[in-house]
Amino acid sequence: MLELVRAPAALTVLGDTMVGATGARGVVGVRGIPLSVSSAFLYSAGMALNDYADADLDAIERPERPIPSGRIPRDMALGIAASLTAAGVVLAFTAGRASGLVSLALSASVWTYDLFAKSTPAGPALMALCRGLDVMMGAAGPGWRGGVLPAGLIAAHTAALTALSQGEVHGTNRATAGAAAAVTTVTAVLVPATAPAGGSAAAMVGAAGYAAATLPAQLDTVRTPDAGAARTATRQGIRAMIPLQIALVARTGSAWATGLLVGVGLVGRALTRDRAKGDVT
Repeated sequence: MLELVRAPAALTVLGDTMVGATGARGVVGVRGIPLSVSSAFLYSAGMALNDYADADLDAIERPERPIPSGRIPRDMALGIAASLTAAGVVLAFTAGRASGLVSLALSASVWTYDLFAKSTPAGPALMALCRGLDVMMGAAGPGWRGGVLPAGLIAAHTAALTALSQGEVHGTNRATAGAAAAVTTVTAVLVPATAPAGGSAAAMVGAAGYAAATLPAQLDTVRTPDAGAARTATRQGIRAMIPLQIALVARTGSAWATGLLVGVGLVGRALTRDRAKGDVT
């Protein structure tokens, strides 16, 4: 089941609600733990639902995945997705009514993306909405407007990443890869440019780390937009979520949350170190 839900990748969403909370109120607060776990549950639900929806296609293109390989029945994957969604929503409501309501919108967006929109032109935009709502789940409540900009930056990164991921099997094109590189560049500039005075230096360091984590692979894909380059850029873009979260939290001057996300990044790097570089995300 851990492979079905891409367990190591769930680490990349733990910081979303921290980004929202620190953007809105400057601190994570006691709601931080249930909201981060809620994000992980909803992300994992999306991964299970993705494989449920793609079972027939995966039987041709990705036969090693849990469902086409016969290790997990397709109906079980749907049940896992539904259970994780319910658990994520319940946890969000324990953190507050506003966060719970956002989790309902997030859940609806995840299910719509996986079941209907993923392979359509609307796919990247809807996936971006999912990540933006995940950030806003942490920002919900007093000061929520402060979470809008960081939510937008994470959503923009997500849209670029999702567009690139559509070329993982058959290749992408230079325009898509170039647009992704442009989004990364603009995001890396905006993070420190919009930081309060107390967090500007840390935001600059964080933004540089984010750009270094994802931009080289995107530029490689501009030069050679084949499937292998698209897979590498997609994988790097997923991993770069944590450096982006670190930069956005550092931007607010929250040293505790920044240090915690640095630790999450180190754990994620250790867990994914031996993962194959060429497989489809």
